Amino acid sequence: MYIQIDFNSDEALYMQLRNQIIYGIATDNLREGDQLPSVRQLAETIGINMHTVNKAYSVLRQEGFVKLDRRKGAVVALDVDKMQAIQDLTMDLTVVLAKAVCKNISREEIHKAVDQVLDGYLEDEKNDAL
Repeated sequence: MYIQIDFNSDEALYMQLRNQIIYGIATDNLREGDQLPSVRQLAETIGINMHTVNKAYSVLRQEGFVKLDRRKGAVVALDVDKMQAIQDLTMDLTVVLAKAVCKNISREEIHKAVDQVLDGYLEDEKNDAL
């Protein structure tokens, strides 16, 4: 698993780590049942505090992306509660779309951007169907 953290970013390190892990799951680099590195190991590899990794793992657990097991550590375990996932998506989109409106980005430009991002994730599904 390759994690890229921008130490000059205004975004909190634990959120960057969280986002990188979610991206890994979405791109199929991480799959259901995959074990994530231990908190200590990942902190040393990236060069960040163990508490930062622990916070990222805790957020991922709360959001239904991983489960924390005493013996195995953090394991990818996707939450199957689709209704909750839709509510979470709606809340996240509310802020993203508000930013877009403030920047005068048109509906068509938003749809184009969403389609481009989704196409990147769903490309594998298209190839599997062929």
